[in-house]
Amino acid sequence: METATTFGMPAHMNDLGDVESSSELKCKLCTSTFCDAETLQAHTASRDCERRFKCEVCDKRFLLKHHLKQHLLTHTGERPYLCGQCSRRFTRSSDLKNHLRVHTGERPYQCAQCDMAFCQQGDLKRHIFTHTGERPHKCMECPKQFSVATALAEHMRTHTGERPYSCNSCSKQFSRLGDLKQHTRTHTGETPFTCNVCDKSFTWRIDLTRHKRTHTGEKPYQCDVCNKRFSVMSTLASHKRSHTGEKPYQCQECRKRFTQLSRLKDHVRIHSGEKPYKCGVCEKSFTRLGHLQQHTLVHTGERPFSCEQCKKTFAQMSDLKRHIRAHTGERPYACDRCPKQFSLLDSLKEHMRTHTGERPHTCPECHKQFTQNGSLVEHMRKHTGEKPYECDECGKKFARLNGVKQHMKTHC
Repeated sequence: METATTFGMPAHMNDLGDVESSSELKCKLCTSTFCDAETLQAHTASRDCERRFKCEVCDKRFLLKHHLKQHLLTHTGERPYLCGQCSRRFTRSSDLKNHLRVHTGERPYQCAQCDMAFCQQGDLKRHIFTHTGERPHKCMECPKQFSVATALAEHMRTHTGERPYSCNSCSKQFSRLGDLKQHTRTHTGETPFTCNVCDKSFTWRIDLTRHKRTHTGEKPYQCDVCNKRFSVMSTLASHKRSHTGEKPYQCQECRKRFTQLSRLKDHVRIHSGEKPYKCGVCEKSFTRLGHLQQHTLVHTGERPFSCEQCKKTFAQMSDLKRHIRAHTGERPYACDRCPKQFSLLDSLKEHMRTHTGERPHTCPECHKQFTQNGSLVEHMRKHTGEKPYECDECGKKFARLNGVKQHMKTHC
């Protein structure tokens, strides 16, 4: 059994320091003194006193002279290691070795719990935390916890406001090195990560990894409530909010809340009028990239998604999924106030207004309100006189589709 020493310090801690006085502990490896054993132990664990090799430029210290030499290259800008395939240069030979795997496709570090493999051992270590759920690094300012120390260090900058990484082209500053690297590619246009199936290239490796799942169909992330699977972790996180009802992102203008930050950003443009996504053919602009991509198909006529049962084609995968429910009869959206179920989420949202009494669509002419946008569109024709539906037999026109259908029966 260990005997206690001054301040409750176990006997084995004597290897770390001596009792300097009744109120101080001294490190045996350097001249530093500490008021308690816990602080001394943290100091010794950091091995700061063993870092004998000091950088004269930034005062950073290193355990090995070789590490100091490598560090000095970050100040000189020297990159002596050249990739023979893409001419990219690196400060360290180990960085070049890791980079070469981008070209060879080699992933020597395999996860024992799933099929994922990685180019670098550090990436595998970080991935393993997704299985264990371990988050040993805790922020002292807020309740957040992280699986790796670098993630905590980056997070701390959200509290301090520190932005240590600066772009050499436009002087924009970033709190994370990864964000700077990604930003730099907006100047260079570099897309170094290429899909070996379709040759599409990406700015980031993670984007390539996600893209490859469109070829393999892999969905490694599973909801523990309904067992639905996803190809992207962030999509799973957003999906889970459909079970919890959580909407953490709120618009400061109208206080509307959203489950995803991207949805909030899209919504804010309704208030600002910003439409950053512009069609290169007709110059029409959109608030969301997805809307631009959908619109582009109007010009190309492309309908790449085909129903296997009836061969009907669609411009978007979401349209195909909705169509397939016409064959399967699936109604995945259930009302929590009555037994009704719907094949479309929009249909459920419109139905819910019969319970809440909400009428969000208002006529600008007479201020009459409607539960559905389609009802408002039909109503507006009373003011405009528009009659877009024409009888093929007699040419008579109608404001509503129902009207022309009823009229057609008079010709039968």
